[in-house]
Amino acid sequence: MLLRNRKPESKPFKLADGGGLYLLVKPNGTRSWRLDYRFATKRKTLSIGLYPTVSLSDARQRREDAKRLIANGQDPSVKKRLDRIHLANSHANTFALVAEEYLGKMKRDGKAEATIEKNRWMMVELAAPLARRPISEISAVEVLEALRSIERSGRIESALATRAAIGRVFRYAIATARAENDPSYALRGALQRPQVVSHAALTKPEAVAGLMRAVFEYEGWPTLVGALKLQALCFARPGETRHMEWSEIDFGEARWTIPAEKTKMRRTHDVPLSRQALEVISGMRPYSGDHRYVFTSMMSGKSVLSENSMNSALRRMGFSSAEHTAHGFRATASTLLNEAKLFDGDVIEAQLAHQEPKKVRRVYNRAEYWDERVRMMQWWADEIDGMRFAIR
Repeated sequence: MLLRNRKPESKPFKLADGGGLYLLVKPNGTRSWRLDYRFATKRKTLSIGLYPTVSLSDARQRREDAKRLIANGQDPSVKKRLDRIHLANSHANTFALVAEEYLGKMKRDGKAEATIEKNRWMMVELAAPLARRPISEISAVEVLEALRSIERSGRIESALATRAAIGRVFRYAIATARAENDPSYALRGALQRPQVVSHAALTKPEAVAGLMRAVFEYEGWPTLVGALKLQALCFARPGETRHMEWSEIDFGEARWTIPAEKTKMRRTHDVPLSRQALEVISGMRPYSGDHRYVFTSMMSGKSVLSENSMNSALRRMGFSSAEHTAHGFRATASTLLNEAKLFDGDVIEAQLAHQEPKKVRRVYNRAEYWDERVRMMQWWADEIDGMRFAIR
């Protein structure tokens, strides 16, 4: 057929190609491919597309595809409608939309606000290049490019954490029938691994004494000073200290219960509170007693102290990042407690909430070593007082 040369007429007419396929030519010049077929004894017509956008060879191929569907018991018209619905849903279900749904689920599941905000930062801010893409169409290459962009900025650990966060969004999409695979899974090992760097810490008794005097004599924002003191007294992970909530403190039992979702090992961790630690926490009442968090930020609109606040204070005291960090209080306490030889190593490890890889020293039962840890934490607080008030 010379399709391009055939002039339209006053009435629509068909140019048959065989096998039910024909070109319908309308008076306005529109030419569209149609396929007449029978399915379940009913005569039906399938619209294939406009000519010349759909060429004769393309139309013939689609005719054969339709015949294969009929042979397999599928109605081509129904499949076309379902494909159109699927495509519309696919484009409506963007990565950003599914990520917001997942964050909502985290909130309903009772996840900590800090955990939700960290995930939001990764899923919304760092994964922004994926935001408007239909989640079912995102490829591993696209995810890798987004992660490499983070990596190139020097945020190696953030890139790795974001890969895991993106994977959680995709697994949620799979569970809710909006994606069929998780492209982030194929990227394991594709990103640069951070070099493990020990957190700087002072461990010599004379140096530690100077550190403790500086911390307890530091004049700054009250909640920041309080957080530094508690970091020295309880040597929890800095993020756990910063996100301490009033609801986690049992003053009667002298116990701080850190929820599993806030801990590195995702296990609830109880911290015995010495007399000095209780005094520090009680001293925060005038500044944050009406708030959720104990150590509220000095910045307007911020709920807790920033991640670098304690380290910045240590720098102002004169301790460089190569000498001591907020995380370093853990190494300081561990070293001096072990050197004192007054407490079993398992008791110290239990207080540090460490997890032994071979499960030789598993001490995560909340009641295990509790009495020993109570005595140890009071001894440590008294030791800090001794260092602070020793004759210089």
